[in-house]
Amino acid sequence: MKKLITLILGIAFVFGCTSNNNSDGDSSIYNYTQGANITDVDGNSYPTIVTNCSNQIWMQKNLNVSRYRNGDIIPQVTDVTQWNQLTTGAWCYYNNDPLNGPIYGKLYNWYAVNDQRGLAPTGYHIPSDSEWTNLISCLGGNNVAGGAMKESSSINWVSPNTGATNSSGFTGIPGGYNDYGFNHIGIRGYWWTSSEYISQGGVDYGKFYALYNFIASVDYSYTFKTRGYSVRCIKD
Repeated sequence: MKKLITLILGIAFVFGCTSNNNSDGDSSIYNYTQGANITDVDGNSYPTIVTNCSNQIWMQKNLNVSRYRNGDIIPQVTDVTQWNQLTTGAWCYYNNDPLNGPIYGKLYNWYAVNDQRGLAPTGYHIPSDSEWTNLISCLGGNNVAGGAMKESSSINWVSPNTGATNSSGFTGIPGGYNDYGFNHIGIRGYWWTSSEYISQGGVDYGKFYALYNFIASVDYSYTFKTRGYSVRCIKD
């Protein structure tokens, strides 16, 4: 049943789901400056961008930490069956290949995102749904913001990387995901929010945003908290 629901959700957010930010903003007022680098508990360094429109400071790379802020280890889980049975935080490399870490960061389930010990570096947190929406609105709305958020280079994105300009400085890259196996690296990037969605049937999902190589828009949906997605952080 879970595989069936996952397939249905996958079809929905690829072909039918759009962001909850449907109004077009004025991207002409947006600009950013390069911020200071920040360091996580493992010593990994991340560049940041300071936005003028949304008054936000975002990490410019995907999170690659293996410990919570207090130093506790986040388990690395490489077995697909075990991964999909978890109800606590975990991470993995795409395809369990550590060479993907420096480029795409780690993939985390939503339980790691929500852990009270803190996944983000000190002074930062996992952005909420509304914080993502604020950025997207500043970039002209979800129909065009994806292009502004995607890394413009073809090094990490599979062609055509439609509309990619990286005018936002976000530098989004396609790290793929983990759910009954690894998929979509080079083609799609998925990022967790800290927000949840409760269905009418009482099922509890995590919300996420996504960028694709074949469209210039930002996608938005919700899915099982067991999925492994990328993480960006935003300043408190």
